[in-house]
Amino acid sequence: MSGGSAEVKRGDAIPASVLFVCNLNAIRSPIAEALLKKSHGARIFIDSAGVSPAEDADPFAAEVLREAGVDDAPRTPKSIGELDDVTSFDVIVALTPEAREKVEALTRSSATDVEYWEVADPLAAPTGGNRERRLDAYRALRDELAKLLERRFGRAGAATG
Repeated sequence: MSGGSAEVKRGDAIPASVLFVCNLNAIRSPIAEALLKKSHGARIFIDSAGVSPAEDADPFAAEVLREAGVDDAPRTPKSIGELDDVTSFDVIVALTPEAREKVEALTRSSATDVEYWEVADPLAAPTGGNRERRLDAYRALRDELAKLLERRFGRAGAATG
């Protein structure tokens, strides 16, 4: 298990399945899920969930994904408790401290690899209610996740372990 700021394990073999977990499953984990599906969805099973999911998908998350050419808009958030067995995933990427704590507790006696990537919460960015500033915070998150995903899972179509 890794800790610290967005540690990624460069060079690891590409897993068969990846789960992204954050608090609400409305912003961070669905963006990571959508970006990885776009690049590796043909060879990796990818899902996302939240510790305490929001009621609705976040429209700003969908908008910044569309800007990046990802048309598959995030769906209604779901709870990690709705998944049949989180230990069936090869890798779980926790994107918040609360998600890390939850998935580590659920996978304590399994071989599931848990990684913690500390990424910014766009809702915590000072936007003053300005739509464009809010979108900029979401874009920064999207771009940060895209870099972390490429570093961890490689580029789409690249030959990897």
